[in-house]
Amino acid sequence: MSTTPTTRSTTATRHRTVEVDGLEIFYREAGDSSRPTLLLLHGLPTSSLMFRNLIPALADRFHLVAPDYPGFGHSAFPPREQFEYSFANLTRVVERFADVIGLERFSIYIQDYGAPIGLTIASTQPERVQAIVTQSGNAYMEGFTPFWEPLFAFAADRNAETEAKVRPLLSADANVWQWTHGTRDPEAISPDLWTLDTLGFDRPGNRDMQIELFYDYRLNLDKYPAFQQYFRDHQPPTLITWGKNDEIFGPDGARAYLRDLPDAELHLLDTGHFALEEEGDFIAERIRAFLSKHVG
Repeated sequence: MSTTPTTRSTTATRHRTVEVDGLEIFYREAGDSSRPTLLLLHGLPTSSLMFRNLIPALADRFHLVAPDYPGFGHSAFPPREQFEYSFANLTRVVERFADVIGLERFSIYIQDYGAPIGLTIASTQPERVQAIVTQSGNAYMEGFTPFWEPLFAFAADRNAETEAKVRPLLSADANVWQWTHGTRDPEAISPDLWTLDTLGFDRPGNRDMQIELFYDYRLNLDKYPAFQQYFRDHQPPTLITWGKNDEIFGPDGARAYLRDLPDAELHLLDTGHFALEEEGDFIAERIRAFLSKHVG
């Protein structure tokens, strides 16, 4: 069946930029803004690009919005002297971004770095977040794997030696690994993804900024008890779609959600950290059913 021009204009992804407290924040948007909104929060090393296929798959039924954080993707990359690269500050920017574009209530899709950002918003403004989709969006200590050992050592004792052991995580080879580890068919993953991520890191000063976020990540763990209390108190509808072969946030982190959210819907998928690449159709189908049930 052919798509009418009206439908196509509604569901097509728009690539936009908005000023948020003096910062130019890039975002992808599609769908009718009068319908339920899903705010898509990306991880490392990528950007809103990771949602490029999910957005049009759901835009006929939902309103999709995916921003790039400062220093990521196409958003502004201010120098560290002018902008503090911390998760608290990234969260503040995302909160203000939602205010500026007029998002009052929304569901969140959290992956990797998107988890501490989205769950901070949800736990401090529970009336604002209608539902949660987590895809390798960790909130429990059980989710951490041996991958994190050099990062935890760096956080515990920041010095030249411990920093030297985490800098390789920002290399081109590490980006390839993040996208392909645990996948069934690595050759099906587009090399454009890690190439663009590496170009982002190659900007002068960007890897130093990422090191600041590596060090700051330790503070997210202090928020886990508050996240878990929020789950117990508010029982937000939660869909868990997690790569069971993820070596960054392991499947025990997915199962741990059920301790506080026994009614959550859990799917462990035969893929890695970026499950959308191999399981995008399945995840889109589950999101469609999940949001239709819980937010209308």
